[in-house]
Parts: sequence; structure tokens; C-alpha cells
Amino acid sequence: MWFEDWLPLSSPFAGCVVMPQSFRDLLPLIWIVAVVGAVVGSVVAASRSTLPSHPWEVEPPSQVTRELAARIDAVINVQISAAGLEPAALAEDVLVLRRMWLALAGTVPSVEELRRFEADSRPDRLERWLAGILADRRSADHLAGLLASALTGNDGGPAFVFRRDRFTSWLADALHAGWSFKGIVAEMVASTGLWTGTPAVNFVTQAASAGQVDENTLAGRVARCFLGIQFDCAQCHDHPFAPWTQTQFEGLAACFATVRISPLGVRDSGPAVLRIETPMASAGAMPPLTTDPDLKKPFIAGRRAVPQVPFGQPWFTGSGSSRAKLATWITHDENRRFGRAVANRCWAIAFGRPWHEPIDDVPDPSVEPGESDLLDILGCDFCAGTGDLRQTLAAICSTAAFRRASAHPGLNDPSRAAAVTTSWAAFPLSQLPPATMISAMIQATSLRTIDPESPLFVRTIRFLRAVDFMREYGRSHPHEPATIPQALVRLNGRLARELCEANVFSGPGRVAGLSQSNTSRLDTAFLACLSRHPDASEQRMLIPLLEAGTPARGIEDLYWTLFNSAEFCWNH
Repeated sequence: MWFEDWLPLSSPFAGCVVMPQSFRDLLPLIWIVAVVGAVVGSVVAASRSTLPSHPWEVEPPSQVTRELAARIDAVINVQISAAGLEPAALAEDVLVLRRMWLALAGTVPSVEELRRFEADSRPDRLERWLAGILADRRSADHLAGLLASALTGNDGGPAFVFRRDRFTSWLADALHAGWSFKGIVAEMVASTGLWTGTPAVNFVTQAASAGQVDENTLAGRVARCFLGIQFDCAQCHDHPFAPWTQTQFEGLAACFATVRISPLGVRDSGPAVLRIETPMASAGAMPPLTTDPDLKKPFIAGRRAVPQVPFGQPWFTGSGSSRAKLATWITHDENRRFGRAVANRCWAIAFGRPWHEPIDDVPDPSVEPGESDLLDILGCDFCAGTGDLRQTLAAICSTAAFRRASAHPGLNDPSRAAAVTTSWAAFPLSQLPPATMISAMIQATSLRTIDPESPLFVRTIRFLRAVDFMREYGRSHPHEPATIPQALVRLNGRLARELCEANVFSGPGRVAGLSQSNTSRLDTAFLACLSRHPDASEQRMLIPLLEAGTPARGIEDLYWTLFNSAEFCWNH
């Protein structure tokens, strides 16, 4: 007899997702975990029964945040007027709530949370829920994953000295605790220690190869991620279209010349001098950068680079290593490029598209900050404040621009569609990335909220499903439709079938078995998948689908249909 055949509906696991076929051979072990998890789940359920009527008793964003949002809207309204357009109407609150969850936490709200939101009659409920989402651990985990990908790339990195899991977990802990992003960046750039005990050093060790760090990679990454400058081409020649020189790049790379990696971890040792030499056999090739004084190949006369920065030399001060001075320089209050780069990345997190593209090539700041430059407004506020990314995100998500509908009459006019997009007259459409899509699918098939307080069994199955789905689905571009193979994964993939299966383990099964009518089943499925109620035309079209066969078969077809709809697969 299979595990799910005798699991009662009253079990703490009745709201979780169905167990994957590939794990049925592990039933004895899963049963042990389930028993332990049931006890934990009971305790959690008991604690949740004492929760207030609203999920987070937190204060809405401050008056300062609202004033910053108004300044942002003023810039955008000028752009919209200059384009001869009217802004799109404001979207419904529940749609904005779904938008917030997808952007800031990488999932959709659960039916449980949506019911609470609908019961919340406070006039500032959206502001309060925004603060609650940013305070939720799920938001910290999601934001940490996005930042880890931007800071260290998506490849595996060197096997022994790079631990992406430790790095991402450390980032999540820091964001959840409200650390200043300035301090986080400083630790990444300047920390020493073991990659497991001091996770911040994984920013450096990801660029290691054969026991040595690649100074070129780190210099280019620092420039792109923290300054919004595409500096890499200055590695071999002066930049042809910008005022960056090869000497400046070499000086930035020399800041990492003292880094040494050993089994004991990352440390700084030796003189802060970067040797730049060319092998005799390839004198005409690009000069390699090296800190190894014992290279065996003969070299032509080279040169040495010392740590220096491309601008703001007075900020490059302080005690300690050249990396510590570099960290001080990057995060200096007067370094407007740092604030602008952070603002551009936060805008991309909220809207699915950066204010300026490409995201790592931000325009040079003007001589003085101005009220007409959105990146200056956000960046200067970030640098002058606490440096908490969540405050910047709260301001962006409090704007009218974020809360506008994604539909606009001008989008149907080829002559005006580009102007609507560039002026931000409507909220931009963006395809859900694979990690967000599978998280949304898993949450939609569980009527209960899946969060760090969920039983271990639920969280384990969720993790395994996410890994399987992302391996099969692959990467996607946020502003382009899914490829045919990706669409087929959603249409015919094993995980999609298992998630839609209606049994006592799954949300669809509970909807089919416990709802009193097909109207109720349709309403709950729409809330779970699309975070809204069906309209009259959808009821007329879809209720016959539920009436055609058994409730279980009808709800499986309905979930499959909703999962493959454009409304589910895109943030809008």
C-alpha cells in the first residue's frame, strides 16, 4: 500500500505537494521523516492558531519612504507627459500583492494569505503587506539568490574552494537581519578566512583557478556589480568609447594581488604589486596578469602595477590590505556610482527590467545630483541612509509606477508601443524565471503557506522538485516567451503532471474533495494559481470542464490549464 493511500485528510501533510515518483523507493526513510515532521507540524499548527488576524503586525513604510516614492513618480510622470501619453490606470490591490510576492519573494501568495489579505480592511493594507513581505524570510532567501547569481555567476565555480550554498545563506541571513549593503559588500571584497566559516570570501574564491585567484575577473566583477561600469575591455587596451584606460584596470586588479588561497582559507600576503609580463613565445598577444614570481617561461621586459582606483583617489584610504582600502572606496558616501548601480539593480528586481540597460553599464553621473535623474535620487538616498536594500525596494514598490496596470491602449499601437515601454507608462511584462515559476507552481498546489516554518518533509520535497524542474527547464530571458522545449516541460513534464494530480497529498485533491460546489472549486483554484477570482465569462467557460467528469479529473485539468496560461507564467 502506498504512503498516500492511507494518509488521512487531517494529517499535517495533507496540504503539501504530491510525492515525486522518483522517490517512492525511499518510502521507509520518508515515513520516518514524516513521523518526525508530523510532530513538528502539529506544534507549528498550534502556534499558528494564536496568530493575529493579519499575517504581519508591522508598520507600513515610513513617511520618508513615501516622500522618496513621490520623487520617483515625479520623474516618471515627466517622461510620460513628454511622450504625449497618459499613465495606465492603477491595478487592483490583489494583483499588486501578487506582483510584490513574485518580485520580492519569488513565489505567489498562498490561498491562506490571500484570504487574510481580502479580510484586511485597513486603508493602508498594501503598504503594510509590502513591509511584511520584505520582513519575511522568504524574501531574504529570494533576494539572496538573485544577488548571489549576479555577484558570482551561475556556473559551479572551483569545486573545493567555492561554496555557493554557504555564500547564498550568508547573504540571506545578512539581508534578513537588516545589515547595510555597504557592510555586506565590504566583507565580500576584503574578508579573509575559510570559505565555509567565513562565507563572504566565496566572492573571491569563485574567481580562483589552480589555487590562485584571477585578478582580472575580480576587477571586472567589482566594476560591473558595484560601479555599473563595463570595464573588462580595458584589460588589454584603453576603452574605445569611454574614458577608462588599461592602466586604471591594472591598478584595480592589483588591489587583489596579495590574495593567497590555501587549505586554511583566504589571506593577504606579500607585496601589493601586480606583475604584468608577456611570454617571449607570444609577445604580440594580450599581456597576462600574474602575481607568480617564479614562472618558468622566459619573459620580455614587463611592468608592475600597484593598487589604484580609476577615480576618487582620496577615498582610497584606510588601514589594512589593499582590498580593505578598495572596500572603503567602493562604499564611500561620495561614490555615487555605487549608489546608482545598487539603485539600478533594485529597480530590476521590482520591475523585472532595470531602469537602464544593460544593468551593469550605468551612465556616468552628472557633476551634481539632480531631481531629474531617477538613479541619482535612489542612489543618493541609499548612500545617505542605512544602506538596507529593503528600504530602497520599499520605496520603489510604493510608487504609482509599480502599481499601474500592465495594459495600456498605446501598446496596441505600433507607433506608440515603444514610448509606453520606455516612459514606464505601464508596468512591464516579464516572464517568470525558472526558480520563481516552480516555486509558484508548488505554492499553488498547497493551500497552506510554504515557508521556513513548514514541516521539514514539505520543505525537502519542495527543494527536490525545484532542483529537478530547473535542471529540465533551463534558463530563460525575462522579456521573451519561453522556448518550445520549455513550454513542453510545462505541458507534458513529469513534475507538472505530479503537481496537478488530485490526491490526498495535494492541494488539488483537497480542493476537489472538500469544496461544496464546482463554483467553489473554480474560485479556489483561481486564487491559488492566479491570485484572483474568476470573472463571469471564465465561470461560464470553465465550470462545464469541472462538470464533465469526476471532481478529481476536472480539477486536474483546471490546474493544468491555469499553469500553462500566460497570466500564470508572466509577472504583469
